Amino acid sequence: MSNGFLSQEEIDSLLNGGSNTSSNDKIEENESKEEVLTDIDKDLLGEVGNISMGSASTALSQIINQPVNITTPIVTITTIGELKNSFQIPNIALEVKFTSGIVGKNLLVMKTTDASVISSLMMGGDGKQVSQDLSEIEVSAVSEAMNQMIGSAATSMATMFSREVNISPPESKIWRDTTEPLLDDMSDDEQIIKVSFSMIIGDLVDSTIMQLLPIGTGKKIVSIMMGQEVESPVVNEREVSQMINEKAPVIQSQDEVIYEKPIERPMPTVEVHPASFQPLNETTATHSSKNIDLILDVPLEISVVLGKTKKSIKDILNLGTGSLIELDKLAEEPVEILVNGKRVAYGEVVVVDENFGVRITSIVSNAERVKTLGN
Repeated sequence: MSNGFLSQEEIDSLLNGGSNTSSNDKIEENESKEEVLTDIDKDLLGEVGNISMGSASTALSQIINQPVNITTPIVTITTIGELKNSFQIPNIALEVKFTSGIVGKNLLVMKTTDASVISSLMMGGDGKQVSQDLSEIEVSAVSEAMNQMIGSAATSMATMFSREVNISPPESKIWRDTTEPLLDDMSDDEQIIKVSFSMIIGDLVDSTIMQLLPIGTGKKIVSIMMGQEVESPVVNEREVSQMINEKAPVIQSQDEVIYEKPIERPMPTVEVHPASFQPLNETTATHSSKNIDLILDVPLEISVVLGKTKKSIKDILNLGTGSLIELDKLAEEPVEILVNGKRVAYGEVVVVDENFGVRITSIVSNAERVKTLGN
């Protein structure tokens, strides 16, 4: 104040309610919001979302038997309050928590009209009757579809991160009122990462679907993709107890315990004895009477071999109607009689009532029969 008059700056300050906040301060506040993630960070999150939601679209397509295309991710930083004001309610949200590989949460948000189309297709409908009010069974059907989508997305993330990524059982809810909390442990002025995707389902849906990530989860994903975070090894209880048992405590005082070299435990004594067997006594073989009657009705195949010969492939291909094949037997030689492929006798060919037959002329000797057993 000078000469009893107010300056223009003081007048503006009074008109603004005495606040010193100017438009430049608001611009700096918005810039600081956007600086939470760099452009490279946003590109990485967009690429991760593009690949993971591509797998999610494949899973959804198999469930509803319709072509599904989820592309064009747009990564922005916003707050829960701003997000509520931009929502077209009601929406259905599916919250999933990452339990291993990456710690954080993930929220998938979809319009209830789009969810109505998906539930109709899952239950055998045509997807053309759209309703904003979902029944309990429709909510269950859409939750299962979104669960499959998030599961496929987690599998793709595990491939990109080169580590196992597990998720908790999802929790779904219908968000109908902007006064309701979207996330229980996040206030309306807390910043959040919004990844918007374009979702097309056949000729039924042309809409958007959103993936919401806390800032901490988004930075975790970026650090993993840039190789700045190494997965910590998991040591189970058995390995820990084994490591402790390998060292023996030496107590020097009541308050001091020093671990020194492992305890050298003596090997247990094992008694070794030579193997003992029962003596074998010689026994005279007794020939029991063979009951041949038990196998008298067993069928056997009898065949007669007139003769054999060997031909090349060329000779076989030249065979035709009227061709003659010379065998290795003379006309007066006896033919072979086989039982189950084994030679047992010889005979000569005869004709019996216009049918061929064979008359046995000799029986194969025991010595010759034994020779054929190995053939």
